[in-house]
Amino acid sequence: MSDLIRLKSRRDAPKRIFFDARELRQLVSLYSSRVISGEWRDYAIDHNEHMAVFSIFRHTHETPLFSIGKSQRKGQPKPVFVLFQGPRKLASSASLSDVLSKFEKLPRLVSG
Repeated sequence: MSDLIRLKSRRDAPKRIFFDARELRQLVSLYSSRVISGEWRDYAIDHNEHMAVFSIFRHTHETPLFSIGKSQRKGQPKPVFVLFQGPRKLASSASLSDVLSKFEKLPRLVSG
């Protein structure tokens, strides 16, 4: 037997947002440099139809220290990247590089 698939429902389904390969390289590059310095220990990537999120953790069983979100609303020509620290929005830009540059201005963990 065959199943009936309604094409209209497939066409109207919202497109999911993902990080592309270049964006993932930028995120993982920053992440790996902070892992080497002992600041960060884990990350997670989540996505749904509205946003893709790269979350950074100090410890695996805690809430994220930072989250970088990528979203694109209908009618927007480019996606928007947003940096969150918990629920607080720290930066927003159409460029991932601009958002990631905000990490240079944030306080860093000093170990001795």
